[in-house]
Amino acid sequence: MKKYIIYIGILLSGLLLGYLFFGTNAEERAGENTSRNDEHENENIGQMWTCSMHPQIMQPEPGDCPICGMDLVPSESGTSGLSAEQFSLTENAMALANIQTTRVGGTEENSGKLTLSGKIRINEEANAVQSSYFGGRIERLNINTTGEQVNRGQLLGTIYSPELVSAQQELLTAARLKENQPALYKAVRNKLKLWKLSDKQIDAIENSGSVRENFPIYATLGGTVTEKLVQEGDYVEQGQPLYKIANLNTVWAVFDAYENQISSLEEGQEISITINSFPNREFVSEISFVDPLLNSSTRTIRVRAELENENNVLRPGMFVEGNIATAQMANSENISIPKSAVLWTGERSLIYVQTSPEKPVFEMREVQLGTQTGNSYMVVAGLQLGEEIVVNGTFTVDAAAQLQGKPSMMNSDIMEKEKPGNMKMQLPETFQKDFTTVLDAYLDLKNALVSSNIEGARAAAFEMLQELQSLKTTNLETMEVSHLEKIKTMLVGISENNQLENQRDHFVILSENMLAFVSNMDNLNKTLYMQRCPMANNNKGAYWISEIKEIRNPYFGEAMLGCGEIKKTFGGE
Repeated sequence: MKKYIIYIGILLSGLLLGYLFFGTNAEERAGENTSRNDEHENENIGQMWTCSMHPQIMQPEPGDCPICGMDLVPSESGTSGLSAEQFSLTENAMALANIQTTRVGGTEENSGKLTLSGKIRINEEANAVQSSYFGGRIERLNINTTGEQVNRGQLLGTIYSPELVSAQQELLTAARLKENQPALYKAVRNKLKLWKLSDKQIDAIENSGSVRENFPIYATLGGTVTEKLVQEGDYVEQGQPLYKIANLNTVWAVFDAYENQISSLEEGQEISITINSFPNREFVSEISFVDPLLNSSTRTIRVRAELENENNVLRPGMFVEGNIATAQMANSENISIPKSAVLWTGERSLIYVQTSPEKPVFEMREVQLGTQTGNSYMVVAGLQLGEEIVVNGTFTVDAAAQLQGKPSMMNSDIMEKEKPGNMKMQLPETFQKDFTTVLDAYLDLKNALVSSNIEGARAAAFEMLQELQSLKTTNLETMEVSHLEKIKTMLVGISENNQLENQRDHFVILSENMLAFVSNMDNLNKTLYMQRCPMANNNKGAYWISEIKEIRNPYFGEAMLGCGEIKKTFGGE
């Protein structure tokens, strides 16, 4: 019995010693593990996950890329500390998209130079009209096209004039009575001279003794025909214009100057002019006229200089650029940015600012532009010296902002003030004709989304992308090209995507950019409708284009097929 008591005592003593030696360390290790787990969870707060191939994708938890299916990787910076207008990109995304930034400085390179754009125009002071000095029917015209040169005294054509026939008969009668009635004879000759007949012509009629039915018209001035106002067979009255003739020995270079540039301009300033057709030649003149009236719609005034046109190398309609040296522009406070940094939405000029010098955090900024200086713009308002802006890859940054729901060039926040159907563009007629094939492919894509057909949407997006890449864009402005780039980005996202909801998210942005073009097309081959669902796009509302009046919602399909309304009609009915 005593033996069992001893064994039990030894066992209890061992347990007590084991607890003393190992129990405390175990608790400490457990506490350390808990602390480590808490720290790890704290590190993941605000952590975002992105796709290395599609940097616009940002999700709060790991998973697969909704576009290409690749594993998402941790973003290098979380969303903590960012305002509602800001968003971030990974360093990998910056490198893949070749996004470049630069710090804003003054106008050192172009200091003291004001650059204006304009056109060569006819010198209105040397512009004249060739009129008919007697009424009648035009029997023949020797000058039939604009651009022809006319010399003073040149035969322009012939006219049958009943009045001139009667006047010639009076002349022949008065010639027989001139010895007895010299006053009558003189009055008849003077009457013919009022019709611009020369003494030589009058003498020829008198000596021939016969009446000429078709009388010649001679040019009373010389120059270039800029407009032909009559045709053979027309009846004209005395004094009616026949041709507009301009003397192109001198021409005007007419420029547009913005409102904020007026104080730097005055008559007599020297202006150096270069012409696109002759980039290596420079024409020097003086400002001869500064328009006292401001165009209220464009907020510009006209500035004019006169140029000698040797050998007629300067032709009306040519684009020109004028450089004016002005001390007022030589100010280090002036801010200059490259043209590649600017996005246009019609009335707005937008840039992207990198708000943090250490991190790739961006926000959209609206700026007011002033003078164009070479490949740069002066910034009147909206930007400060020393700020960092995106100068390359601006379209990619804007696409990332749109997909993250941040203010961007075409998102819903801007569209509330500037709807896609109201944007103004100048689209060449050939571009409009070719764009109809892109529009047809868009309608196929829309119908696939109405049917919730993922593969059909991918195929239609790929077809639309092919049509888009075949368009000629050489005559488009920067704003139009920026919209096309956004359309291409969205089409790539839809064609590579196998998730319906993500396809529809891309379709929101695609439709807004498509509407910018459709609303400016003059000759649509069908009636189209701009439709809108207020519940799409997370209740922010979204537009689309349809070829039918009946609402067929591409954002919800069968779930809410009839949700929406017609906001505008294009092409007429």
